[in-house]
Amino acid sequence: MYAHLRYIYGDAYFYNTTLTGTDEVTYGRDADENFLVMDLSGRGIINPTNSRADRLWTNAFPNINTASGVIENATAVGTISPALIAEARFFRAFDYFLLVQTFGGVPLDLGAGELKFNRNPVRTSVRNTVPEVYTKAIFPDLLKAVEDLPTTSRVTGSVTKTVARLYLAKAYLTYAWWLENPNNIPTYPEAPRTDPDGHNAQWYFQQAYDIATSAIDNPGGYGLQPTYYDVNLAQNDRNKEILLYADHTETSELYNGGSLTFGSGGAPDNFASWMMTWNYTLIRSYNPANNVGFASVDREAAQALGRPWTRMAPTINAIKNTFADKVNDSRYDGTFTTVYRGNWTKQPANSTIAVALNANNLEVRPGDAILTFLNEDPATPIAYPAGAGRSNIGAGEVPGRADYVIAPSGISRIVYPGLWKIGPYRTDNGTGLGQPNAGSTRPFNIAKFSELYFIAAEAAVKGAIPLPGKSARDLINVIRARAGKWRWDNNGNAAKVEDNSAAMIAATPATIDINYILAERSREYYGEGYRWYDLVRTQKWNELASTYQIAGTAFGDHTPATVTRTIEPHHYLRPIPQAQIDRLDISAAEKATYQNPKYN
Repeated sequence: MYAHLRYIYGDAYFYNTTLTGTDEVTYGRDADENFLVMDLSGRGIINPTNSRADRLWTNAFPNINTASGVIENATAVGTISPALIAEARFFRAFDYFLLVQTFGGVPLDLGAGELKFNRNPVRTSVRNTVPEVYTKAIFPDLLKAVEDLPTTSRVTGSVTKTVARLYLAKAYLTYAWWLENPNNIPTYPEAPRTDPDGHNAQWYFQQAYDIATSAIDNPGGYGLQPTYYDVNLAQNDRNKEILLYADHTETSELYNGGSLTFGSGGAPDNFASWMMTWNYTLIRSYNPANNVGFASVDREAAQALGRPWTRMAPTINAIKNTFADKVNDSRYDGTFTTVYRGNWTKQPANSTIAVALNANNLEVRPGDAILTFLNEDPATPIAYPAGAGRSNIGAGEVPGRADYVIAPSGISRIVYPGLWKIGPYRTDNGTGLGQPNAGSTRPFNIAKFSELYFIAAEAAVKGAIPLPGKSARDLINVIRARAGKWRWDNNGNAAKVEDNSAAMIAATPATIDINYILAERSREYYGEGYRWYDLVRTQKWNELASTYQIAGTAFGDHTPATVTRTIEPHHYLRPIPQAQIDRLDISAAEKATYQNPKYN
């Protein structure tokens, strides 16, 4: 059950479905159909064949059946620990929660009865409604998991009461939004927005708040890291803030689930980090001995670099607006690679070049900045070259600086800040470049303790009665205060001990609304796969992501264009995969009604 997570999380195609088309991410220059259609900007239409949410469907149901087998048979045996059975209950609920958010109502009967272990192939299927999936499967399993799971992990990374509480609170929160349905988004299979157990949306918002705050008060060994940098630092993986992850390792191909030396470009490799990594290896510096250009930033299995793929790109809006405060708030610096530093001497062919010539024909050495994405647009606009220019990637030059530069408004689909937080890391690189073409051997983080604060804050904004000292603003300020604490500056590659917590708290609005919480969630979890689900849950997708800005696909193009997306109500559900439809032995009319509306 833990292993099946690697076929969903870290898989680049599912990762794409959680981000591309949101206010965080658009498609990159080298995007294929898998990525173009998800942007909803006229580059193709999402259909049951090209929607890569199939990664979830095809991997969740086998695991659900396995979990049902454990629950059923372990109970019959009678000697299996309730805590072990609770782990199976957690994963059954976990998968159903992912499925119901993505596709709407899904089948509880896999062939042997609802929530029964099925041993025989069955080619018929009936989808349950959203309320049935929540009240029959997700809530009961998670409540029992909270009751029976241990407070501390059985083994490193196994689920506990705190993990189950987070998902129970998040499921209550999501279902409360579904019941409320503020923007009249359709559901499927069609069902009234009423709860079979007789509760209203406010009851579920309150439950979400109560369970989340209970988990905060009873952390069971989990907790926040002292700085945001520490949360995602590769050397600090599997830290106490991480509640659940899809694990990988560099010590064994068997337990890594994939090669340690090359990337397959498919699950169970963790290759999500490739997607938002542009081809920085095209940057050119010059050998002073002969004025011949060479790649001064090589592929390296290092967190700031990794394997270029250029399938996805951050929007200018995210860089400029979401991360508007890059001085007090450490999260921009702890999210993106904004400075690309010379590592050319690790490449044997260039190992004798001690000094290179870079922007303005000034000298740079290994470790120096070769290209910098500026934090702000300068008062005097950068004079970019008409094409690739001296840098070979269309970057500008500023008098007196040896590094090439690009301003936030000049970010394009081909050159943009990389995603540092999920970049690769190896301890076996030695003095070389390591294995940058392999899938990442880092775990892919799925759930964090910090989200409990966001869940409780969102529930409070939606009307849950807060506890003293735990208003929405109080809870958000715990996260913002931590974001103001620095111990390292990625941009400067140097220690930076600075506490801007007071300034961060002072800048928090007196009244918190949903849009502010969503902005904070984006600052905290940018590029981790939360965003589509956040916008769908709150029904804010069209409002917040219907337009975005980015420059084009050619080197030297730094003119931002405003792009419009067409986000329709039916897009709030992904299509049932065509492979599933094809395998059903039912009539054409029944197949048509099995599919989500407007995807036939």
